[in-house]
Amino acid sequence: MGSQGRLLTVERMCQLGEVSRAGFYRSLQEKAPRQEEIEVRAQIQALVLFHHHRYGSPRITRALRNEGLVVNHKRVERILREDNLLTMRHRKFVTTTDSQHSHAVYLNLAKRMELTGINQLWVADITYIRLREEFIFLAVILDAFSRRAIGWALDRTLQSRIALHALHDAVSRRQPPAGVVHHSDRGVQYACSEYIAALHAYGMQPSMSRPGCPYDNAMCESFMKTLKQEEIYANEYRDLEDLKSHLEAFIDGYYNRLRLHSALDYCSPERFEAQQTPVADGEVRAARLLSF
Repeated sequence: MGSQGRLLTVERMCQLGEVSRAGFYRSLQEKAPRQEEIEVRAQIQALVLFHHHRYGSPRITRALRNEGLVVNHKRVERILREDNLLTMRHRKFVTTTDSQHSHAVYLNLAKRMELTGINQLWVADITYIRLREEFIFLAVILDAFSRRAIGWALDRTLQSRIALHALHDAVSRRQPPAGVVHHSDRGVQYACSEYIAALHAYGMQPSMSRPGCPYDNAMCESFMKTLKQEEIYANEYRDLEDLKSHLEAFIDGYYNRLRLHSALDYCSPERFEAQQTPVADGEVRAARLLSF
């Protein structure tokens, strides 16, 4: 205990003893295995509560290792099961795409790109969210390099304005250079003349999935699946404004800033971007084009 009767934290004890967290936990495991088990359980419970039951055993394991705890995924799975801390059940994911239209469609450029930095390839998609008395539609744009959600919009209809609002939001946040490839499915919201004109005005190149190939836009659809499983299905929303408030907290406050992403070596999108080598003023980092 400290001078005021408070328990010292593990971090503070390691600082005072000039040892690493990993060294502390290894010693604890050898000399006091029961106390070490209690500490591991406490850390797992804290992570599960902090991430609102969104993390499964792989991310919990990586987060514990980042804190210096010596654990493997089988042990984490056992504790999660014994303490009834398993992640929420998944529901079926449904997408909404209307590709029966007369607008022009564009070549799939995304399949030819090998990304080297942000603002090279943006991917877009739309899905629906069911509230108590109505359906709300959500349009999202991700930066494919970092998986970061860079623009999103909600609306009560599937008119093109929802996709345009998400696009304007992304451009406002990122201020991208000319030449960004914008990839989407062949839905009318992305193929309509108003949306294509906006892409050209921003200096972007349209790219669209091949017919009958939903996996071409799998990255954005994966984000939508994560959003529904970890946020939408876990809550009930009073109305559109309540939903918007929750989505802002999840997308901007949690997913982009805190959620570990397996495709980014268990970094969050924000941290992954921060680790990249800065680009000098006036320089554009181009993606490498792969041959067919």
